[in-house]
Amino acid sequence: MIVRLTLGALASVLLTEAAHAQVLDRSLRPEIRPEDELVTRSAVTLSETPVTQEAAHPGFAVWTDGFRERARAAGIPAATLDAALATASYLPDVIEKDRRQSEFTKTIWQYLGSAVSDSRIETGQAKLAAHSDTLASIEARYDVDREAVLAIWGMESAYGSYRGDTPIVSALATLAYDGRRGDFFEAQLIAALEILASGDTTPDAMTGSWAGAMGHTQFMPTSYQSLAVDFTGDGRRDIWSDDPTDALASTAAYLSHHGWIPGMPWGVEVQLPQGFDFELAGRDTRKMPSDWAGLGVVGIDGEPVRDFGSASLFLPAGSGGAAFLTFKNFDVIKRYNPSDAYAMGVGHLADRIAGKGPIRSEWPADERGLTFAERQELQRRLSARGFDTAGVDGRIGPRTVAALRDFQRASGLAPDGYASLSLLDRLR
Repeated sequence: MIVRLTLGALASVLLTEAAHAQVLDRSLRPEIRPEDELVTRSAVTLSETPVTQEAAHPGFAVWTDGFRERARAAGIPAATLDAALATASYLPDVIEKDRRQSEFTKTIWQYLGSAVSDSRIETGQAKLAAHSDTLASIEARYDVDREAVLAIWGMESAYGSYRGDTPIVSALATLAYDGRRGDFFEAQLIAALEILASGDTTPDAMTGSWAGAMGHTQFMPTSYQSLAVDFTGDGRRDIWSDDPTDALASTAAYLSHHGWIPGMPWGVEVQLPQGFDFELAGRDTRKMPSDWAGLGVVGIDGEPVRDFGSASLFLPAGSGGAAFLTFKNFDVIKRYNPSDAYAMGVGHLADRIAGKGPIRSEWPADERGLTFAERQELQRRLSARGFDTAGVDGRIGPRTVAALRDFQRASGLAPDGYASLSLLDRLR
């Protein structure tokens, strides 16, 4: 399989459980799983020769017949159903991707090196110039900084270069029939059919990722239904064509809907004083930057950070790496994709497109990310010592972070909750 930059290109999850359950259903691309996200994605193009329903999975045709009745009951016109399902087929590669368990993950600094590469920054700046009038109009209407919109475009499809060519109806039908969350994907399929019925696009043009995300900025069908816009005024909300205008405006509309504050940074790099209380790190503690400054947390330039609003202290590599105060816009980006690393990637890429400098702090570059098996081992060993992780699933979520902090505190270590190989070695 050829590895390349693909839709949602390098969108990542920093080993968090935020991509689960209720958070999943509110994101634009809720198919993403944490274990899939810190790896460079493989090409999403499926087999050029579709596998027939009967040959791939005999039950798929039976399911399709039953779905046709449910879709008609939901108000989908018969003509739309006939056109969309005429060529729909079971796609085994979709199920393989949905069930794949990635073994290795990237560290946040490895991820940022790819997500915010020099070429992506340069292309983003070129797109900023090429689409300046359009972006200015979008920004004026939705009060969302144009660099943030561009950064999402860059992260999701490499500025439209890799929008995906998987047939969306087939992909969603496959996942609704044979996936882990059939009800969710059936709802997405109904929404996709509603889009087709509205005339915004056609079945052959409705292509995207293996999991149903579509267009330049990778909208899921239900999110498209709720927030996509016709910015060009041609009567169609066209996020699929070579013209990215509607997709960029739709992204701005999405961010605006979720509370974007123009001019507010996603985050600001900071330095911490000696002896800092790492219990204060994490999203549960929010303070104004001036209050953080009173605790010795100041900008990387040594000056207090401006009071843009309340902020949390974010340590993506634990106490041994860069630190950031993150603001509301960081959380707004996470409504697009519920991933700390993704939000950081978008925010930092937007900063670089705008001409700001790179992250100045050092990363613990000699460390590597834990494998899935090692994350499970970490959880087992913590629980065996009385630091309950509430299960062994290989995902470093809030309960595991709390257990890590308890162990670190008991061991006289900085309680930053960071899952590192050195900490696992200490537990062994």
